[in-house]
Amino acid sequence: QVQLVESGGGLVQPGGSLRLSCAASGTIFSIHAMGWYRQVPGKQRELVAAITSGGSTNYADSVKGRFTISRDNAKNTVYLQMNSLKPEDTAVYYCNAEVTTVQAIFQGPYDYWGQGTQVTVSS
Repeated sequence: QVQLVESGGGLVQPGGSLRLSCAASGTIFSIHAMGWYRQVPGKQRELVAAITSGGSTNYADSVKGRFTISRDNAKNTVYLQMNSLKPEDTAVYYCNAEVTTVQAIFQGPYDYWGQGTQVTVSS
């Protein structure tokens, strides 16, 4: 019903930048909050940044001042601009969206996840 496709991951040196994108498609009625999470082996998935449909944002303390989340509601796309990257930012980054589908308008939003994109920060 809903697919989230991420792009933009890769290998970057410490201090470098990357921009992640996540486009939602399918039988979408509306998208509420969207966000980025990350996970490293052996640890729980953690919230990196989130943005509401109205544009309010929140960030993990570890990325404040370095990462910026934004969204284009017309394109059902969320972005994560990552600057001043550190080796500890290395992880698989997952896109998340709270989506109300056309088929479930009266059931409220459900969480959907992207497949994940690897970000590696290393010299």
